[in-house]
Amino acid sequence: MIEITSSYVDSLASNNAAMKNAQGLVKKRSFVQLNQSEDGTLLFAECKGSGSSNYQCSADFIQPDKPILRCSCPSRQLPCKHALGLLYAYVGGEAFTSAAVPDDITAKREKAEKREEQKLKQAVDGEPKPKKVNKTALKKKIQSQLEGLDVLEKFIQSLVRNGLGTIDKKVIKTMQEHVKQMGNYYLTGAQTELRRLTLLLSEAEDREQVYTDVVEQLAIMHAFIKKGRTYLTNKLADPALALDHESTIEEWLGHAWQLTDLKEYGLMKEQAELVQLAFVSYDDPARQEYVDEGFWLEQDSGEIHRTLQYRPYKAAKLMREEDSFFDATRIPSLYRYPGDANRRVRWEEMAARPLDPHEVARMSIHAQRSYADVIKKVKNQLKNPLSDANPVVLLHVAEVLLSSQDEVVITDEAGQHLVLQDQATAGHRALPLLTHLSASQLEDVSMLVRFEHDMDTGRLTAMPLTILKDAEMIRLLY
Repeated sequence: MIEITSSYVDSLASNNAAMKNAQGLVKKRSFVQLNQSEDGTLLFAECKGSGSSNYQCSADFIQPDKPILRCSCPSRQLPCKHALGLLYAYVGGEAFTSAAVPDDITAKREKAEKREEQKLKQAVDGEPKPKKVNKTALKKKIQSQLEGLDVLEKFIQSLVRNGLGTIDKKVIKTMQEHVKQMGNYYLTGAQTELRRLTLLLSEAEDREQVYTDVVEQLAIMHAFIKKGRTYLTNKLADPALALDHESTIEEWLGHAWQLTDLKEYGLMKEQAELVQLAFVSYDDPARQEYVDEGFWLEQDSGEIHRTLQYRPYKAAKLMREEDSFFDATRIPSLYRYPGDANRRVRWEEMAARPLDPHEVARMSIHAQRSYADVIKKVKNQLKNPLSDANPVVLLHVAEVLLSSQDEVVITDEAGQHLVLQDQATAGHRALPLLTHLSASQLEDVSMLVRFEHDMDTGRLTAMPLTILKDAEMIRLLY
């Protein structure tokens, strides 16, 4: 018996248009015949399309955690609307007729089974040998990166020495040229941060309004150059040329972590259960990518993780867009990236099931109850310019109040206050939504918040993302 939910099917879709089109096929009765194998592991059907003959689509759940969706249509989008529509029809309670597994699916299953047997054989014979590193090439790359950091440092120093007020269109053009140049030094992180600085200085109508952001960005770049140079110099002197699997410096320097590397360094956890608490998609012009970001609670440890999917502008139409996810997930292998709080996580397979209200009620045991302790930890993290500037924490909230300065504040059981404030970097407003909640939904609750340090005022504020009250989850950012 296949157990899936509509939220799970939504998560498989490339984008909202794919979901809408797939659901439209079900409403229009485009499926000529809906079938299910006798053992319940395969859904297959014929679907009317633009071609002269019907498309053959199927959803194979022989491996429940890793279903395979197939279709004979010419679409480059995977999965296509026909395969998704098949799943929506199943979730929607459409009648499926029991039938034998088609011969072509049987043949494909046999090939897949042979591949799995080969993998098992390799596992029995021993772990596959790690990929051999070309140390000569890696040393050349590191030397090139060090050279690039020198070039970047000299350029930044010249900007500061001449004064930000002297930056004109000619200087902006030079900055854009240096952005391209950073790519030649294998410094994609530096390329992104220099582009971010360039955008700040070139797009502001009144430059004085962005000077605080510019100074903050310069501080980040200075720290990146200093720490990057120290790290690369030490790495060059290390005979093993080992990766740093504890901090985020590798990612800042442009390294793309492979799942095999994360597993090798002990950054994989088996059988993890996660629940998404908040989700947002935004455009990051400095990266030249769209970003899908989700915040997830690991149910046994209470840790708040985040998922990040980057969709480059040039390939965005061909990539699956992530979306809000409302089910509980069981992940056979959870890979964690190096870092501090809110580590980035990834997985290849997952099984979804409806989220039980009792599970929501239990999540509140992981809420931090002392704001003083949380603020101390957040401030320590923000001392490092290369750390995440917006840590996310689940807090217990005794009550939500309006201060004498007409600011919305939350308090802990000791009476400590924390100001709630919407953040421009989030791209969405959450505070106005609080007015639609009842008093009981704002007392003795757990609240997921996103911290931000305001450089102009020196204050640490938080933006509400999600509220947990008993068995109810109220998502303000989804």
